[in-house]
Amino acid sequence: MQKGKPHWWDEANKFLLQDDLLGPIVKQHQGESLVGKGDLFATFVNSIVGQQISVIAADSIWNRLKEMVGEITPKQVSSFTHAEIAACGLTKSKATYILGVAQNPEAFLSPNWDELTDSEIHKHFVSFKGIGPWTAEMLMMFSLMRPDVFSLGDIGLVKAVKILVPEAETKEQVLEVADRWKPYRTAACWYLWRMLDPVPVAY
Repeated sequence: MQKGKPHWWDEANKFLLQDDLLGPIVKQHQGESLVGKGDLFATFVNSIVGQQISVIAADSIWNRLKEMVGEITPKQVSSFTHAEIAACGLTKSKATYILGVAQNPEAFLSPNWDELTDSEIHKHFVSFKGIGPWTAEMLMMFSLMRPDVFSLGDIGLVKAVKILVPEAETKEQVLEVADRWKPYRTAACWYLWRMLDPVPVAY
């Protein structure tokens, strides 16, 4: 699993610089990139933490969890009780989702990702309790670093596209706008997030 800057990033950057809509944003962030941690389980936990809450709240919970657990591995996490995990600021259901995977990591981590299509990977992830489309897409972007993922369920991305194209009122229209960034929609997402937040999104 890749760590650091994706191997396709420079090509994506060059491609998106030519785009009339996103090019000026890309230009502002030269030398920066999405950064992969090469750890699917930790990215999974981080994305569960971040579901439907602000970045600031998620960072606070994530830091408390790391303080208590130490290294975020299945073995470490599963050595704590449901109540202890939840006490870090997680809802009971989020604590259940995290422990569910931590206690049986093989099923979650076992596929040979390089042999699977994006839709096959997405289907694999959403088969686990607590992982919906948004979480699956964050895992695909930030851990597997698939180059062409767009998350229509991400409020920030939809908001950023609407800033660039105010007439894109529906989610279908937002998706149509995002089509112009294929085959590098993952990089486009990263730049769209940067429009809204001075701190790079990371899971």
